[in-house]
Amino acid sequence: MARRRQVYEGKAKVLFEGPEPGTLVQYFKDDATAGNGAKKGIITGKGVLNNRISEHLMMRLGEIGVPTHFIRRLNMREQLIREVEIIPLEVVIRNIAAGSLATRLGIQEGTRLPRSLVEYYYKNDALNDPMVSEEHITCFGWASTQDLDDMVALALRVNDFLTGLFLGVGISLVDFKLEFGRLYENDEMRIVLADEISPDNCRLWDAKTGEKMDKDRFRRDLGKVEEGYQEVAKRLGILPEAGVRDLKGPEMMQMAGLRLA
Repeated sequence: MARRRQVYEGKAKVLFEGPEPGTLVQYFKDDATAGNGAKKGIITGKGVLNNRISEHLMMRLGEIGVPTHFIRRLNMREQLIREVEIIPLEVVIRNIAAGSLATRLGIQEGTRLPRSLVEYYYKNDALNDPMVSEEHITCFGWASTQDLDDMVALALRVNDFLTGLFLGVGISLVDFKLEFGRLYENDEMRIVLADEISPDNCRLWDAKTGEKMDKDRFRRDLGKVEEGYQEVAKRLGILPEAGVRDLKGPEMMQMAGLRLA
């Protein structure tokens, strides 16, 4: 089948026009970056695993009433999503000190925080995604106060649910990044969870040993990066039966007859 029109390409995913108005096809790549592109590489099978992991987590969140852009998975590397207007912010929830928080504040990595922290970062690779405050966000019109209230409420619900879900399979949810979008339907707008939830944007540690099972294995040259992602999928019970195998790409989309549920 003919390749569909590409709408956007990011560091980890490609978006193509969907089969119906208001839909997109999200394709997961194996490309890996760190430091906003300063370090680049390939994690074999990452796209397949992230597609399955994000599908599983988005579906579980949908079951508890968290609105998302996810519709359904199409194949090993692609999923059908609703087209949204992405809000140019990353909402980071931190439960345990790690990464930039530990570095900025001199806190020992692995220290459990007294309560979950919410941080905002402006999505701009050229500026290295700077941390911003609510004042910056509302002053420059990136989001309204109501938008932020909705985003934080959803982010904390996601955190509560995923913390329990991961702990149930022996994984600590250290911190994670969420993105949100504005979904317009019938002249109404609502804030929904967008992008993905995977080891690319979550820090996931073995609850007993502290072993890292996320992109920090790539960032810090710890080795066994693919194995870390596979272990997360395995514990969630969603490791593809055929194993991690590569698909050629977007030309393999099976779009014929697709309709929204």
